[in-house]
Amino acid sequence: MNLANKLTILRIILIPVFLILLTLKVQYGVYLATAVFIIAALTDKLDGYIARTRNQITTLGKFMDPLADKLLVAAALISLLELQKLSTWVVLVIIAREFVITGLRAVAATEGVVIAASWWGKLKTTVQIIAIIAVLIDIPYYNVLVWIAAVITIISGVDYIYKNRMIFKFQ
Repeated sequence: MNLANKLTILRIILIPVFLILLTLKVQYGVYLATAVFIIAALTDKLDGYIARTRNQITTLGKFMDPLADKLLVAAALISLLELQKLSTWVVLVIIAREFVITGLRAVAATEGVVIAASWWGKLKTTVQIIAIIAVLIDIPYYNVLVWIAAVITIISGVDYIYKNRMIFKFQ
């Protein structure tokens, strides 16, 4: 297993650590959870960079990397919903978009088409992570960032569907 894939696995392992720190009632638990979340989010950028620069892109990495991203963001969103720091609609919009685009990618794959990450998709992930961090550490007006993340999530989803609409013509 190469270094990029090990970083992706590390991101998945950090999810329960993040959740435990976030939900335990210990001093500085939220800040420790936020630090773990940031480290996990940074591994996403690092593993992609390493895989590309070392020409170590693997089938495992193509599968696990986006899964790890979705698990990390979904775990954070659901936890923040449970802690009553986020509205249900925001969590549903973001998670629903992930299901729809994952389904689109699965249908495309059956037709031999690979849907690469778009600029909007990368921006969506970045803004979601920033918004989650803002909520975690209770930055004033974090709801503005949450709204921006929700809007970019919707735009990203529409962009993927529109650009790949030919997938639906195979039926």
